[in-house]
Amino acid sequence: MNLNKDSILKTGDWVKGKSMDGELVIGYIESLSILDELVKVNVITSDNKTTVGKTIQMLNKNVKKMPYSKVANKEQLRFLIDLALSTGDEDWFNELSSQVNSMRQLVNGVK
Repeated sequence: MNLNKDSILKTGDWVKGKSMDGELVIGYIESLSILDELVKVNVITSDNKTTVGKTIQMLNKNVKKMPYSKVANKEQLRFLIDLALSTGDEDWFNELSSQVNSMRQLVNGVK
C-alpha cells in the first residue's frame, strides 16, 4: 500500500494523473514502491498515444485513485468487457460477463 493526499493506493487500483513528462494518463497500478514514492501504471488511455499499452512510472503524488463506478446498463458492461479483454483481466471479464447474463435472464423472465 501507498499513501498519497487522496487515498491509500494498492495494486490493481484504477488511477488518473500526470506522468513525469506531463502527459495525462488513465490506467491501473501494476506495482508500487513506498520508499521511492513511485507507482508503475499500465496506461490504458493518454493524451500521448505512444504510451498507451505501456507501463510507466509515475510519482505517487501525481496520481489520484478513480472512484468506483456502478454500471447501469448493458452497453457500459460491454465496454468494460472489452476493456477487461484488452487488459487481460480474466476475473474481471468473468464477473462482467456474469452481470450481462444476469441482465439477459432478467429480461427473458419478464417476457
